[in-house]
Amino acid sequence: MRLSNLGNGEKGVICKVLGRGAFRKRITEMGFVKGKVVLVVKNAPLKDPIEYSIMDYAVSLRRSEASMIEVMTEEEAKRLNLAVSSTETIEEALLETAKVAGKVINVAFVGNPNTGKTSLFNQLSGAHEHVGNYSGVTVELKKAQVKLDGYTINLVDLPGTYSLTAYSPEEVYVRKYIAEEMPDVIVNVVDATNLERNLYLTTQLIDMDVKVVMALNMYDELTLHNDQFDHEALGKMLGIPMIPTVGSRGRGVRDLLQAAIKAYEEIYAVQKPSKMHHHIHIYYGAEVEAAITDLQKLMRISQNAALFDRYSTRFFAVKLIEKDALMTALVRKECANADEIIAAAQKHIAKLEEEFKEDSETIISDAKYGFVAGALKETFKYGKQNRHSHTKKIDNIITGKVLGFPIFLLFMWAMFYTTFALGSYPMEWINSGVEALSGWLSSVMPDSLFKDLLIDGVVTGVGSVIAFLPNILLLFFFISLFEDTGYMARAVFITDKLMHTIGLHGKSFIPLVMGFGCNVPAIMATRTIENRTQRTLTMLIIPFMSCSARLPVYILFIGAFFPHHAGTVLFLIYLVGIGLAILSALFFSKMVFKDKGQPFVMELPPYRIPTLKSIIRHMWHKGSQYVRQMGGIILIAAIVIWALNTFPLSSARLRQLDEQAAAVKEHYAAALAQSVADSAPLTADMEKRLHDIAVARNNTQHEYSYLGQLGHAIEPLMRPLGFDWKMSVSLLTGVVAKETVVSTLGIIYQADDDDEGDAASLKQRLRDERYRSGAKAGQPIFSDVTAVAFLVFILLYLPCIAAIAAIRRESGNRWISAFAIIYTTLVAWLAAFAVQQIGTWLT
Repeated sequence: MRLSNLGNGEKGVICKVLGRGAFRKRITEMGFVKGKVVLVVKNAPLKDPIEYSIMDYAVSLRRSEASMIEVMTEEEAKRLNLAVSSTETIEEALLETAKVAGKVINVAFVGNPNTGKTSLFNQLSGAHEHVGNYSGVTVELKKAQVKLDGYTINLVDLPGTYSLTAYSPEEVYVRKYIAEEMPDVIVNVVDATNLERNLYLTTQLIDMDVKVVMALNMYDELTLHNDQFDHEALGKMLGIPMIPTVGSRGRGVRDLLQAAIKAYEEIYAVQKPSKMHHHIHIYYGAEVEAAITDLQKLMRISQNAALFDRYSTRFFAVKLIEKDALMTALVRKECANADEIIAAAQKHIAKLEEEFKEDSETIISDAKYGFVAGALKETFKYGKQNRHSHTKKIDNIITGKVLGFPIFLLFMWAMFYTTFALGSYPMEWINSGVEALSGWLSSVMPDSLFKDLLIDGVVTGVGSVIAFLPNILLLFFFISLFEDTGYMARAVFITDKLMHTIGLHGKSFIPLVMGFGCNVPAIMATRTIENRTQRTLTMLIIPFMSCSARLPVYILFIGAFFPHHAGTVLFLIYLVGIGLAILSALFFSKMVFKDKGQPFVMELPPYRIPTLKSIIRHMWHKGSQYVRQMGGIILIAAIVIWALNTFPLSSARLRQLDEQAAAVKEHYAAALAQSVADSAPLTADMEKRLHDIAVARNNTQHEYSYLGQLGHAIEPLMRPLGFDWKMSVSLLTGVVAKETVVSTLGIIYQADDDDEGDAASLKQRLRDERYRSGAKAGQPIFSDVTAVAFLVFILLYLPCIAAIAAIRRESGNRWISAFAIIYTTLVAWLAAFAVQQIGTWLT
């Protein structure tokens, strides 16, 4: 708990003092040090400042200052199972508990994209976050906790960022997190093979005056190139300990954590500061330094302490000279002499730009890169080996003008073909297992409503979806393989011109491809697109990227109606989604979002051989998410669908059929009693008539259930597409999660099957389904054309509830999410109608 949260008369023991340099020095001199008991005396009439009692004297703090002091209260201690012995006071017991709380270290991982930051985080934490060899994979912070040497270390993986400017959302997010959450130690993850570019971010962390430990990741590649690097000398030069690591293999991770612990201990004086840890200033030249010093003087007044207890005045001065809009707005909001500071900054900017004939931001950047180049000149020498020569040779082929796009399409087709072809074998095994389980349960359980729920609802509903797990795993295997090798970044390069033509940035390609896995993280990944218009446009077309949740429906219908061309049909379905996404983007960019867009700037990382462990872990992590859905939303949906399909249990029509069955039994009983000849023909005739009545009863009960009534209500809207009420209601349940379309069809057609021993697959039932009345009586419900129309509708209609919520959250506008619902559903209806009408005319 923060000290500012305590009420009058409450007390606590200080666990940790946050903040930075000047604030920490001032606050500790006043007696606010770890282990001291502090009592809240009273709040001022306007709730600020607050009077505290510490070490038998009264002292007042502003609420903003008190918010940067962590304390342990008696209530918190009790929640930690604090045991107070008879010989100790509550203060003594609190002190012991505070010591434990003081051994919690908050560590934030900061680094450029493609440095292996998330891979290193995974090795340290045992987490299973997605690791991809391209920019923008980590689009939100990820947390984990580890224990080492008596410390509890809270790890946070922040979004990958090239700098701490206000250019992109992730840059702003990382900067704000460091300033407001104040992690104890920053682990700056650096690509050891690309130091000059990576150390630019390090210079900004140095300006922020935060405690930094550097992970020299991918160090094995540096040694492979025979480069000579004295990292210890560079560490002393920068005042930052540097730990060589290989994140993909877990090398150096323990040393890295121990370095973070040591840095933390130096902050709280558990041990003396080492020569390695010391704060330096990046020298920007005499003219810039004079401007920085002048701005710092204006900032260092007591009224501005609330802001500059969190931010270094030097960092702020540099950002003002760089014309950082967000920093300028923060000055206006929180500084008492904001006008004076901003006027002085503008004066210095004008003077510097006049003198150097350069933009002030360029002046600062050049100075930073000059500092980095000078430091590396003394500590780093390239080896004789041609660096990344294999990458250039491969790129000459797969990103070449002639073969680039055909190879891209070949890779995509191979991914979908293999997903279907290889996945069909384990899918059949799972289906057989589900059918065997259903048969066994049917034989051992007495007839009851619970038996029907378990077999027809849970086993059939969930089993019909879990059979597609192998296909899901294979799809994620290929996506992970493309990402980890670095090919995905090349796909962005290849498709950028197409993206630009339709009004999107090349970076939009990454969220679009991620949409093949799941639309929700794909929508979140649009944060990497700096331009708000292009970000919104990308969000609107992501639902056309066929997520893995739709894959079970595709495989079911393609396997039933196009088994001999399965891979090609699946590929074409995905192409239809991509094509309509392109057309939609083109329409929106020309008619609605008229924006010139941003220049294309994206790193092409070197090709790397991914570890099988990384790929399998990513594949299994996504598969486990799918399985968890089986036990969550899909299980609940299956039970709800079964209930809607089962109730009401009685109706006038059902009673009439029951009476017919009773009359048939009575009639044949009398006939059999009077018969003196062979009774076998009568018995067979009776069983046939009872069978027909039972089938009619099943169909009637099913059709007039709550689910059937709902299906009939929306059927008129879907009839022009060739869909009957069963197909219509399955689409309605698919709004919750697309996998439930298969569950719904499985439950519906299971209910139609009067013979519990029939092992016919759902695919066979779809092929055999016939109209039972009307002009089409006896005709198949599913023709090839209707199956294609249904697949197109599944592909295009409104995304699941989670995706809609993600659009609402990421766009910050409920009308955009509402528009996404209406637009995607309208496009789906029109496209399916076109397929049905044109296909019927052609055939």
